[in-house]
Amino acid sequence: MMKWYTGNGTDNPGFISRSWWEGAALFLACLNYWHATNDTTYNEEVSVALQHQGGSNGDYLPSWAVAEYKFPNRPSGDTWLTLAERVFYNQKSPNGGGWDTTICGGGLRWQKDVWQGGYTMKNSVSNGGFFMLAARLAWYTQEDEYAKWAEKVWDWSTSVNLVNNKTWEVADSVSQGTGGPNGCTLPDHTRWTYNYGTFLSGAAYMYAYTNDHKWLDITNNLMDALFATFFLPQYGGVISDRCEPSGQCDEDANRPIFKGLTVSWLADIALIIPSLKEKILPKLQVSAEGAAKACTGNGQNLCGNRWWGGKYDGQNSMENAMSGSQMMSAIMVKFLDSSSKPVSTATGGNSSSDPNAGTEEASKSSQLPPVTTADKAGAGILALLFVAGIIGGVTFLLMGP
Repeated sequence: MMKWYTGNGTDNPGFISRSWWEGAALFLACLNYWHATNDTTYNEEVSVALQHQGGSNGDYLPSWAVAEYKFPNRPSGDTWLTLAERVFYNQKSPNGGGWDTTICGGGLRWQKDVWQGGYTMKNSVSNGGFFMLAARLAWYTQEDEYAKWAEKVWDWSTSVNLVNNKTWEVADSVSQGTGGPNGCTLPDHTRWTYNYGTFLSGAAYMYAYTNDHKWLDITNNLMDALFATFFLPQYGGVISDRCEPSGQCDEDANRPIFKGLTVSWLADIALIIPSLKEKILPKLQVSAEGAAKACTGNGQNLCGNRWWGGKYDGQNSMENAMSGSQMMSAIMVKFLDSSSKPVSTATGGNSSSDPNAGTEEASKSSQLPPVTTADKAGAGILALLFVAGIIGGVTFLLMGP
């Protein structure tokens, strides 16, 4: 995977030119690898890139931050927790292009600026990411403000049926229009693993923070829906996105990354809610065996896209390498014990916070380049990718230009 990355040798560490948010997924995979193996080989590259992408104002818009697994802070500059909190406050602030009630009654827009395609869309990965960010900050800081916002995002997402809390289907998006509630269209029926994964991870952290069985029930229901939708018997129970049989999982749209993110969140849930570990492990085991057979390309461990074919399918790409790496780190959860559980300030978390992080007005983000196919697939993760990535623990918000 790291053979594809050369960004730290440039004047813009952390940036991957082929897609403006892929750096988040790449460094999340590195952090998960570090946490699962204790191998620090890539930690300096990750640390330099993460802080560089924080921007001159430290607003991490777009960005990441790292606290749950005690990833060391840089010698100077803002702490990972401070950067994560600034992202949260930007996402909740209408002035920062965040929470918006002018269409659909709430939610984050898919794109921040009116001139961008998709400006009138509210999608699952943006809002599921915000939900996850708020829930994980609630867990880490033990502060109710974040939990209240997580509840707010969840309630809105179910009100417009991005998440159907009866069937537990997770749609891709709704848009301004008619047919659905709150002046929105009915949700589309496109299904992606990572949309389910963002809400699933957020619900698990809400349970870990509140100990309210409402959230445990939600976690179980979403997990059952994820397993039923994407771990299909015709593919041997190996996780697969819907684009795989046709061979249309276009790396330019980042789709091969989605399932890698999802399995990493499942591994994280197995640590944060130990009672679910035995439910999760068999699914990870079967998928890891499939991925191992798929990552045998050309005698160089090149990873293909389909993990259920029993062999390398010839679709070598950076994105497939990311997901393969995530899968191998995720299965390591079977060897980890409670000492590897994500920490909070109550259980050893040591990342300090800037007391002004929550009161500063979110700064304006720089102009984004024209929207591409890749941007459309991942723009929501954009809003806040990974809040503290599972086994690696980072709060990601996506890298900008």
